Amino acid sequence: MRDTLEARIEDALDATVETTEPLDGGMIGSVYRVSLADGRQRVAKVSDVALTIEAFMLRYLDDWSDLPVPAVYYASEDLLVLEYVEGTSEITPAVERDLADHLANLHDVSADRVGFPRDTLDGPLPQPNPWSDSWIEFYREQRLEPAIDGAREHGPLTDDLADRLRAVATDLRALLEEPETPALIHGDVWRTNLLAREGRVVAFLDPATYYAHPEMELAYVDWTDTGGDAFFDRYRDQREIADGFLETRLDVYTLYPLLVHVRLFGEEYLDELDRTLERIGY
Repeated sequence: MRDTLEARIEDALDATVETTEPLDGGMIGSVYRVSLADGRQRVAKVSDVALTIEAFMLRYLDDWSDLPVPAVYYASEDLLVLEYVEGTSEITPAVERDLADHLANLHDVSADRVGFPRDTLDGPLPQPNPWSDSWIEFYREQRLEPAIDGAREHGPLTDDLADRLRAVATDLRALLEEPETPALIHGDVWRTNLLAREGRVVAFLDPATYYAHPEMELAYVDWTDTGGDAFFDRYRDQREIADGFLETRLDVYTLYPLLVHVRLFGEEYLDELDRTLERIGY
């Protein structure tokens, strides 16, 4: 029975595997560099989380944008085979500027509504994406409120923090703005999901894609310390960042990934969550 990883890859690609080597990364599974007998290189990911969803997002980005993403060669629920792209996750000012160029171009891809053609995943967690006419309602109902409930039920979120977060959710119309046009975002841009070479981003990995306010993406880039002044200065050269983003809205959007991290990784994120709420005024 051909149930080893190497055998499954050979069956999927109709090629002979010479070696497999573990790679770093892969929050929702294990990732391997695969060397084929004919000299080609591939990446294989195995997981208990449906990998067909990741394949769908990568193919969508490839079809609808110019964002460099690895080609998908094979996808099943528990095995994904991708193009191998040489690069590192080192972020330099030159890489930040190139990242800004790529994201500004990506955010020019628009839709009439926020959402996505299908529900997806953010890491191992469900990411519902029903089409909505209101970004603010979408952020409340499909991102912030489910994240509050998840961090309370499955993580260490306290009653006090949950009450303050729900107050923010109630007041979102006073805190956020609707986008002029919903933009396609990668959804999980941080250094581990980037491969760079010679000052340029050569691949974006592990998307959590949907149409949103582009500020959602910018807030995550800032929160993960993936892009600083070089990134934001270059982005502003191409797309406007409205007044009030850095002062308030950035923190409101940061609540969502903070809650995801509270749920997945525990109490170490509670103090930062508390400080973020204080800055917003809650």
